[in-house]
Amino acid sequence: MKRRYSLCSYLAGAVAARLGDEMSGPALMLAGFALTGSTTDASSLLAGITVSAAVGGPVLGALLDRTGRPGGMLGGAIALYAAGLVLILLGLGHVPFTVTLVIAVATGLLGPALSGGWTAQLPRVVTGDRLPRANALDAMTFSAASLAGPALTGGAAEALGAPMATVVSAALMASALPAAWRLPARPATAPDVRPTSLISDLAAGIRAIAGKRLLARATLASVMCCTAQGMLTACLPLLGERVLGGANQGVMLLSCSAISALAANALLARFPRAVAPDTIIWAGALVQAAALALAAVGRPAALIAAIVLIGIGEGPQLVALFAVRHREAPEHLRGQIFTTGASLKITGFAVGAAITGPVAGWSLPGALALASVLAGAAVLTVFIPSATDAPLSRS
Repeated sequence: MKRRYSLCSYLAGAVAARLGDEMSGPALMLAGFALTGSTTDASSLLAGITVSAAVGGPVLGALLDRTGRPGGMLGGAIALYAAGLVLILLGLGHVPFTVTLVIAVATGLLGPALSGGWTAQLPRVVTGDRLPRANALDAMTFSAASLAGPALTGGAAEALGAPMATVVSAALMASALPAAWRLPARPATAPDVRPTSLISDLAAGIRAIAGKRLLARATLASVMCCTAQGMLTACLPLLGERVLGGANQGVMLLSCSAISALAANALLARFPRAVAPDTIIWAGALVQAAALALAAVGRPAALIAAIVLIGIGEGPQLVALFAVRHREAPEHLRGQIFTTGASLKITGFAVGAAITGPVAGWSLPGALALASVLAGAAVLTVFIPSATDAPLSRS
């Protein structure tokens, strides 16, 4: 008899895993600074655990697609990620920092398991008419985690010490393991892809993203918007200092964005078929472009309104992105498409943040205007031609 697996179990595991993930970066930075006294080492840890996700995502997704029990592999990846965080913490100040940094990079390879790898399993939990609403609720777990994660990190560091914030992060991930291991297995009627090579699977996943018009549109638009979000994040300390009177105030604006994204997604969960997901993706890009232009005005009220608008554009766009992936991804490539998409967005965010620092120092309004143009340009993905939208072979 097939074991029942409820949506509540899925969402509870997703919240725990993603909350731990949101905590992990800030917690590692705090722990790195507390135990080494070096801001360079602290930021290097964050960069190391983030940048390797670009490589780990496609491989992890392909492996998930090749196994009959993706929940077991997903649980193993989450367990190793949590163990890696603890290992980094134990190594700080006791082994050469280079060794600790290598552990951080290796741990980061598993990061996409907490985002795309988990979401790729949703159609095995709910099907049919229930999927759009479940998809919106799944996207809400990201907003909830991004809202609560930094606050919980700060509270844990204040109450228990900076290193313990990393332990709390790992413990939250570990609490998601039962929900991950119990995820439904791949249906017996699903095509068996194990005889193919891993390289062939990776190539097929890339062809699936690039070769299906609607999936390519959604992927490219989301990466462009995520790059713009990285540019905004890099500007927030300067915005806080020049507009709100303190750099910390700028970073706190991220909570406003998370709240508005959560509210917008809650409304979308109530009316999941009100607007087509393909429309929401380009409309969300327009909203974010307008918000970034508004932020460049340089006045407190305009800045707060802009951050709220960012969340209103970003939250539903994420729901729509997941909906397009669920609709367009071939079953035997679903995991890889979700984790590769997550990796591309992480990379876009990192690139956006990296290139904006020097530009913002020269002209803060100019950096925000550049981010606005990039988000607005995501609308042009609607003109990707349909000639490449052909059926994909299994080879």
